[in-house]
Amino acid sequence: MAERLLDVWTVARRVKLVRWGGLVAAAALLSACSLVRPAPAPREPTPLPLPHEHSLEVTATAYNSISNQTAGDGTLTAFGLRLHPGMRIVAISRDLEVQGLHHGVRITIDGLEGEWEVGDRLSDEWRERIDIYMGNDVGAARTWGRRRVRIRWTE
Repeated sequence: MAERLLDVWTVARRVKLVRWGGLVAAAALLSACSLVRPAPAPREPTPLPLPHEHSLEVTATAYNSISNQTAGDGTLTAFGLRLHPGMRIVAISRDLEVQGLHHGVRITIDGLEGEWEVGDRLSDEWRERIDIYMGNDVGAARTWGRRRVRIRWTE
């Protein structure tokens, strides 16, 4: 490194920068030193974490957006969503929120096609339970009944 600085000083003297004053010479020296510095090694991009799939067996029931099945407005969820028939929404027990099932998480449910979105919350009394929204189709909800199912989601 010292040899390189001497070379830079020699170049500065040849260009007669020293005669112009110490400030100009110092600026030339610093500028030349930055040219001598090795380029930083390129950084490897940080790999994104792979999604982790979760799986859990829960009790699944079904509900409709009718007033006698809910407290208050049957179309308004605990998260403030307005329900409409055809939406694929599930209500979850509060203990499942701690396990990563929070508002907006998409899950699959064994026995049902497609993805369902967490959009409602059950009351405090329930544990390891989901409630599947089935619009106004009371018959479909009764046919579903209550059963144990495996749900899956990715974090």
